[in-house]
Amino acid sequence: MPAPKIRVLVIDDSASVRQTMKAILEEDPELEVVATAADPFAAARHIQEQVPDVITLDVEMPRMDGITFLRKLMQQCPVPVVMCSSLTEEGSDTLLEAMHAGAVDVILKPRVGVADHLSESRLMIRDTVKAAARAKVRGGRRSAAASAPPSLHPQPKLTADAVLPPPPVRAAGSKAMSRTTEMVVCIGASTGGTEALREVLEALPANSPGIVIVQHMPEHFTRAFARRLDGLCEVSVKEAEDGDTVMRGHVLIAPGGKHTLLERQGARYLVSVRDGPLVSRHRPSVDVLFRSAARCAGSNAVGIIMTGMGDDGARGLLEMKEAGARTVAQDEATSIVFGMPKEAIARGAADRIVPLGAIAQELLQATAR
Repeated sequence: MPAPKIRVLVIDDSASVRQTMKAILEEDPELEVVATAADPFAAARHIQEQVPDVITLDVEMPRMDGITFLRKLMQQCPVPVVMCSSLTEEGSDTLLEAMHAGAVDVILKPRVGVADHLSESRLMIRDTVKAAARAKVRGGRRSAAASAPPSLHPQPKLTADAVLPPPPVRAAGSKAMSRTTEMVVCIGASTGGTEALREVLEALPANSPGIVIVQHMPEHFTRAFARRLDGLCEVSVKEAEDGDTVMRGHVLIAPGGKHTLLERQGARYLVSVRDGPLVSRHRPSVDVLFRSAARCAGSNAVGIIMTGMGDDGARGLLEMKEAGARTVAQDEATSIVFGMPKEAIARGAADRIVPLGAIAQELLQATAR
């Protein structure tokens, strides 16, 4: 028997956005829009009749804003929620508040009638909703789709080869990468990663080793995410810019919509921020960051893969391990979605598998000289 379709409720005050979202989602045979609603009150009536597997929720709506509705929903009927917002930096802080309130991810509202938006963005909207269907949510509820097998006919994905050639094969015991005293940490995360990363970074002291992070988020939201973390953590956090140096006590967040690579100049590391195609259906891609770390840092790097749907980062983490890096994967019990860590573990890429609460200490121990 075919797996049941993922049932989606679309909430947006714009009729054209509701119509466009329904059309985009139902292009995927695994998704079914069971209802649309113009405001939370109409949505509540639909939920009383049939609880969906996933809700896409607009932030700004009449009668009740999306954040207020989200909080009520998480208290009364926890359902995976994907926030849907326009591409504005001003609204990014609100979306991060939504993630803190229980939303599992964020997507950009489709720009109705803009043709060049609809190729990559259609794919990312559908992938995000399918990932959310497999997410653990507060209250312990998981959708029926959470145990559904992956698609039997996935769309083709580009690997990191599209951005960066594979790392060279080094002889066993090679010391080519050992002539620096500084360690660098590369972290990859996706669905559920915003709150998981906050927990890890809040536990780090101000003199922690330099860190570069890829968190799958749209452009603009990564800047607000970095700004929020900077206000919460002892380490300094900022959105990465091309040429930024990776320094002790500093964390760089890869900007949404751009790939971020680690490079080495002498004994120091810096980041390169560049355009490129989707890799593992993402930009930024964890695989691209991890591969670059394998190439230029080798045993001076630590790779950590955290909660997220799909397999982005699994291949790159294995390349880091083969280059001499220490590698860590988040365990299943504490992952909102155990997709990316699970795939990395299955490939033998992880030296250590640890719960979320132990990742910060694992990071510090792995980088201790």
